[in-house]
Amino acid sequence: MQFPQTLDLPQLPLFEAFLAQPAIPLLTQALDSPWLDEAEAFSEISLRGAANHCLNLLAPMLRELSEETDARWLTLIAPPGSLTQAWLRDAGLNRERILLLQPRGEQSALELTCEALRLGRSHTVVSWLQLDRSARARLAAAARQGGAQSLNVRLG
Repeated sequence: MQFPQTLDLPQLPLFEAFLAQPAIPLLTQALDSPWLDEAEAFSEISLRGAANHCLNLLAPMLRELSEETDARWLTLIAPPGSLTQAWLRDAGLNRERILLLQPRGEQSALELTCEALRLGRSHTVVSWLQLDRSARARLAAAARQGGAQSLNVRLG
């Protein structure tokens, strides 16, 4: 048995037809969700392996961020010891646009990262922290407040 088809309407393959129907309600829900804002303000990358290899994978991303047209800083909070000024130079990063910050006294790296994000003097603040859900939410909120981007790097 054949069903009549109009020639004006394209026919979707079977799986696309099933997937296409709920996409509009899901997209509407996602746009109304505060989670979307958190995803835009906070990003995390996980790298595993030897420290040198991890830094070599991270170098192009940091290089791009250091060349950002935004007049604000790229701020690195408590980077690993292998990320030195010499490494920044050798990786081709614009060191004139980078701040390297270490927490002092009783201040934690998380607190310093939140403060740097809230101040808004950096377009991106990169941290090397082990984070739980509430810490991620704190970083996202601070980033939104300062109009910045938070990037956390987890080294395994």
